[in-house]
Amino acid sequence: MKIGLYFGTFNPIHIGHLIIANHMAEYSDLDQIWMVVTPHNPLKKKSTLLDDSHRLQMVHLASEDFLKIKPSDIEFKLSQPNYTINTLAHLQEKYPNYEFSLIMGEDNLKSLHKWKNYEVILEHHQIYVYPRISEESENLELKNHPKIHLIDAPVVEISSTFIRDNIKKGKNVQPLLPNKVWEYIDHNNFYKK
Repeated sequence: MKIGLYFGTFNPIHIGHLIIANHMAEYSDLDQIWMVVTPHNPLKKKSTLLDDSHRLQMVHLASEDFLKIKPSDIEFKLSQPNYTINTLAHLQEKYPNYEFSLIMGEDNLKSLHKWKNYEVILEHHQIYVYPRISEESENLELKNHPKIHLIDAPVVEISSTFIRDNIKKGKNVQPLLPNKVWEYIDHNNFYKK
C-alpha cells in the first residue's frame, strides 16, 4: 500500500488541508493519505498552539467522511524534538509492507536541502509537491529530481493563522472549516483569546 504522509500542526485543520489531501488521494497513485499531527515541540513557546489531543480530534472529525484520509498521531510517540527522517524510519519499521511518501507544499521543497538527512529521504521516499503562491523567485533545484513529483493540485491559500486571528476578532470563518471542526472549536471556545 502506498501511503502519503501530510504533516502539519493542523491548528486548526481547514478545508484547504482537505482539498489537498483529497486531491492527492484521488489524482495520484497514493492509496491513502495520513494526516500526521505534529506534536507541540517542548522547546518552543506554546503561544496559540492547541493541545495535541484537541488538534488530533479535529483531524478525526474532518477526515471521518473520507475513506482514503486517515488521522495519525505517530509523532506523539516519538522523542522530541523529532525529525522527519526519524518518523519515516519508525513507520518503515512498524509497517514494512507499506511504501511511505511525503506530501509537501512548494514552499517546503525550497528548504528541503536544509532538512536533517534530506538525501536519505530522497533516496528512499517519493515526494509529492503541491503548488503554493510564493513571493520568492523560482529556486527549486530539486524539482527535476526523479523522486520529486510536482502535482497539478488546486492552489489553496487558506491559513490556520488567518482562521485563528479572525476567530479572535469575532469574524465568521465557518465556511473555511469542516462543519464538525467548526462546531468543536465553537463549543470549546478555542482561539478566542
